[in-house]
Amino acid sequence: MPVGTQATVKSLSPGDLLAAGTQIILGNTYHLSLRPGHERIARLGGLHRFMGWDGPILTDSGGFQVFSLAHLGRVDDDGVTFASHLDGSPQRLTPERAIEIQEALGSDVAMAFDQLVDPGRPPDAVEAAMRRTHAWAERCLAARSRADQALFGIVQGGVDPDLRRASVAAIAGLPFDGIAIGGLSVGESKAEMAATLDVVADALADDSRVRYLMGVGSPADFFTAVERGVDLFDCVLPTRVARNGQVWTDAGRLNLRNARFLDDPGPIDPGCACEACRNHSRAYLAHLFRAEELLAYRLASVHNVTYTLDLMRRIRSALADGTYASLRDVVTEQYASTGSGSGKPPITDR
Repeated sequence: MPVGTQATVKSLSPGDLLAAGTQIILGNTYHLSLRPGHERIARLGGLHRFMGWDGPILTDSGGFQVFSLAHLGRVDDDGVTFASHLDGSPQRLTPERAIEIQEALGSDVAMAFDQLVDPGRPPDAVEAAMRRTHAWAERCLAARSRADQALFGIVQGGVDPDLRRASVAAIAGLPFDGIAIGGLSVGESKAEMAATLDVVADALADDSRVRYLMGVGSPADFFTAVERGVDLFDCVLPTRVARNGQVWTDAGRLNLRNARFLDDPGPIDPGCACEACRNHSRAYLAHLFRAEELLAYRLASVHNVTYTLDLMRRIRSALADGTYASLRDVVTEQYASTGSGSGKPPITDR
């Protein structure tokens, strides 16, 4: 799911997203409640009409921002009090408020309000946040009033196997429409993420609901998660690294800011049919980035979103025709040698 935090996937129009093959996008409760305000969006016909997107939309509950903006807030059992990162104004977010905002936005899938913490924190702090997430999940279910909006619960518990099992038992035992896996891709190692997903997959073995891994979006990580039963992903990474000049290809990651591309007449990726690859050369993109032209961000983002969604289609096809292992080995080898892009998302973004 390409991330449209503030009712836009950065630099891309709804037409760009459709051309890339996007089926569903993500918006953010916290950001949209502050600017332009969920009441305003509701008055203007809801989030779909407001941003001109006719497809499904999932809205995050704001739990990630509670984590990333922890220096501006205070958590208690009822909710979170914090200062707006925009103007310092006092804000209060509770499970009931998160549901109220998402129902006003009119998203197709809403998320339960959760408390995400750094998995490296003391075990008692991780467990306390998990218990609070479970209590908030029940309050979110009690607060929902829209029958036309699905609601997903979120599994927490850091990288502790016992806590993850306990969290799966608690969340899966509630009547949510889907199960999200939170608290990963926030500083743990790749091995820890894989081991945690193993635990969650085993605990959910008999649960047929859709599984959503939050905040994960690099090519190699898709394979790690798909093998453990994950269906949905979201991450700012494809568009974020694109704005830094990094593009994902079947040859791995390329940095178009490098001088070696200034005289390269070839497309970003010969196997890609996106607008950037059909109509422009690596040399042109390299020029745009050096000239700091805004078109560079759009074209590179068009390509990375197209590549990402195409990779997911290839994974689905490979699972069906028995070539999955071969595809996994090729892609993971390419990105092991060239990387997937670096840097964490900005603290206010997922």
